[in-house]
Amino acid sequence: MRALWRPRVEGREHVPTHGPAILASNHLSILDSFFLPAVLPRDMTFVAKKEYFTGNRLTALWMRATGTMEIDRQNAAAAQAMLDAAVDVLKSGELFGIYPEGTRSPDGRLYRGKIGVAWLALTTGAPVLPVAMLDTEKVLPPGTSVPRIHRIGIRIGEPMLFTGDAASARDRRQVTDEVMEAIRRLSGQEYVPRYASSLKDAG
Repeated sequence: MRALWRPRVEGREHVPTHGPAILASNHLSILDSFFLPAVLPRDMTFVAKKEYFTGNRLTALWMRATGTMEIDRQNAAAAQAMLDAAVDVLKSGELFGIYPEGTRSPDGRLYRGKIGVAWLALTTGAPVLPVAMLDTEKVLPPGTSVPRIHRIGIRIGEPMLFTGDAASARDRRQVTDEVMEAIRRLSGQEYVPRYASSLKDAG
């Protein structure tokens, strides 16, 4: 991975050497789940939609080998079960990665974040590290199956600590919006104040 895509990594020093942290990243490519863990100094647990575990065998093997957690985006109960499992990961002092947009960006822009990242931060007290993946969509454009050679970038922002009530919809939305703004500053993406999933459903 390092030889082919020569990732430029900024802010790796923000990743704590021990203890829990939530890495909240934008999402441009399925390969984001490969690239980000590969450049971190510690192991990280990620989440991925269940289709990644039932489609391509190599993708499914990689997901399981790296400890990626499966999520059914169409099932609210399954999504909450994933968040509950993520709490256990964080309480164990480990790193947990999440895509607040909930799905890959359909057009390279940054979309409104879902409140799961805020619920995790407020429930566990773990810091949130905003992450920007850069040019990963050029390695594996939508509709293609063979990765291309193109240099990528990864920017990791300073830890963000939040206080508030995890049961408060207002607090969850405020925290999520602050995280998305931090990601936007790192990535330079245009922000769209609607969910990416709604755009895909409309298409």
